Amino acid sequence: MANFATHIGVGTVVSGGMATLTLAADVISPESLVAVTMAGVLGSVLPDIDLKDSRASRAFFSGLAVFISFCVLFVNAQAYSITELWLLWLGSFVLVRYGAEAAFHRFSYHRGIWHSLLAAAFFWFLTAVVFKHVLGRHEGVAWLAGGFMFVGYITHLLLDELFSVDLMDKRLKASFGSALKFYDAKNVGDTSLVAVLTVIAFLLTPPSGAFVNGITSPQLWSGLHQRLLPDDKWFGLFGTTRQVTQDQTKPDLSRITTGSITQKTGDTNATTEKKEALLPDK
Repeated sequence: MANFATHIGVGTVVSGGMATLTLAADVISPESLVAVTMAGVLGSVLPDIDLKDSRASRAFFSGLAVFISFCVLFVNAQAYSITELWLLWLGSFVLVRYGAEAAFHRFSYHRGIWHSLLAAAFFWFLTAVVFKHVLGRHEGVAWLAGGFMFVGYITHLLLDELFSVDLMDKRLKASFGSALKFYDAKNVGDTSLVAVLTVIAFLLTPPSGAFVNGITSPQLWSGLHQRLLPDDKWFGLFGTTRQVTQDQTKPDLSRITTGSITQKTGDTNATTEKKEALLPDK
């Protein structure tokens, strides 16, 4: 399988490429774009949480411990003294960081359910839930972050499968097929549990209409197509000027920046504009 450096390196490149497209589309603020991109990078190493003592596992449970301990702190802020709050914070952190991690690895094994498309879908929905209900982002941003997470996760699984092919001896290693699978057929219990969690996460996700309408907008894809290559010389130094037909109108992408896509209805003589929220800056 690919090592940690390879996973995070390729994951960063893939997430960076997607972030470039998102930035060119001008649909979310730079602040939100950074968080969304980080979700993609995280997804590229997340499947290895089932590998004991791996960097991904340590980072995941450390982050989860910090998040839960602060939730405990905020919920009980008015109920206990400062010393008691310190003890609550420290106790919840240690319990999650070491207790939850030990329990998790006791009942899981590497290349199990977490190396599957089912797990990728679970983290897609979970990321959307966290961005919406915990971070307070707009539902469009939440679903976009989930999409970045999903792509990063799938990138990890694909890399593991590619590294299962021995090109020198022209053979498939024994690990081939264990990473990119729909579910873990060897462990029905784990598969059933993650399937239930996936359904629950999906039911908690915010409405996806704004996200779907945004990424399927002809105006958005037309703008990306026109910005794919420079109209003038490359970096202003070399090349020839690209010819643009007169009827090729450039969409006003600045309208999308604030989270609205202009949808036109009716004939060309009576055009009405309907704005729908896509990905506001919040």
